[in-house]
Amino acid sequence: MNPMNRDILISGASVAGPTLAYWLSRYGFTPTVVERTPALRAGLGGHAVDLLGPAVDVAEWMGILPKVMAASTGTDVISIERPGRSPVVVNVGRAVAGIASRHVEIMRGELTSILYEATRDDVEYFFGDSIRTLEDDGDRVAVTFEHGPPRSVDLVVGADGLHSNVRRLTFGDESRFGHYLGGYLGVFTLPNYLELAGRMVTFNRPGKLVAMYPVRQTGAARALFLFRRADELIYDYRDIEQQKRLLKQAFAEDVWELPRILAELDASPDLYFDSISQIRMETWSRGRVTLVGDAGYCPAPAVGGGTAVAVLGAFVLAGELHAAGGDHTTAFRMYEQQLRRLVARTRALAPTMMKVLIPRNRRQVWATTQIMRVLPRLPATIQRGLSSFVRAPARALESVDLNRYEPAVAAYEKPTAE
Repeated sequence: MNPMNRDILISGASVAGPTLAYWLSRYGFTPTVVERTPALRAGLGGHAVDLLGPAVDVAEWMGILPKVMAASTGTDVISIERPGRSPVVVNVGRAVAGIASRHVEIMRGELTSILYEATRDDVEYFFGDSIRTLEDDGDRVAVTFEHGPPRSVDLVVGADGLHSNVRRLTFGDESRFGHYLGGYLGVFTLPNYLELAGRMVTFNRPGKLVAMYPVRQTGAARALFLFRRADELIYDYRDIEQQKRLLKQAFAEDVWELPRILAELDASPDLYFDSISQIRMETWSRGRVTLVGDAGYCPAPAVGGGTAVAVLGAFVLAGELHAAGGDHTTAFRMYEQQLRRLVARTRALAPTMMKVLIPRNRRQVWATTQIMRVLPRLPATIQRGLSSFVRAPARALESVDLNRYEPAVAAYEKPTAE
């Protein structure tokens, strides 16, 4: 290993950052993670995310898969509500069987907690701070922070999400790379007043989707809102009350459970609200700085399999740094080469997934409902054909031929049974 490329600063402690730190530590690097929030974004916050295909393999190689499986959402049934008519009930296990060979749904905050616990003894974390400036002189990167003392490190990795600070400091304003896909996502916590247990209820209107599902570990529930909008909203991403008003305006209809769910928004302790946008960059590396996950190649929240892509990106980046002996120039080039095809495929799939999740008109709403009605009852081979749109992110991820970057992965794989 090149001793000059040993100390690596990672910005972001959600999913990509801790995953990268885990593997870097195993390969003999010295990763440090800085996170702007004052405490770990842990527990059961955020929305439900999916690990698919090889991302599940990475979790297994890290030794965390049993905890991830134990923390899964436990959603067994999706009920598509149709006011005035019987709901369409879908068995999730049977439907997913035709979509992905390996799949785990877990709350994002719970996944973050598991990753932090897996790394906290070997990785230095700084919470409540963020990078203020970066100066790459070719040999080292001088870093200043909003609060802490300055540092000089070998490499910097931005794992700080869709609105990446590291990307802004290194490549320029987000407007150069963000591409709005025509919709918004909102998620918040509310009481489980419908007494849901292992069941998600969904309601579609043309251009809109509302879902409510239980968080079994707390007894509360989460409401999910997706809606289409031709023009981007102008709002302050720090102003939660403004975001609540925008969400209420978008769903101001006296239909189904909407009035009650939106009434709970006022008292909700949390709200995640953002545009459904992609990050498109010709390269996500410059000098001694690179990006991983949503910071460099966000396929779009809620519709692109971004969590699984982030896990794979972190695994590949660490592996390429290890394979190159710490030579960042070679490693960054190979990292981008390994991920480029997957990033392009998931990026292309997001608009199609929006058509499935947020149908534009009544006919599309009806068609989607009918497909979901019959899908679980069909043989898996036919399911795979009919669910080609729905399973596209899983298919893209499963097409990845992961380099296992020996010997680190081998040491964590289960021995073959005799």
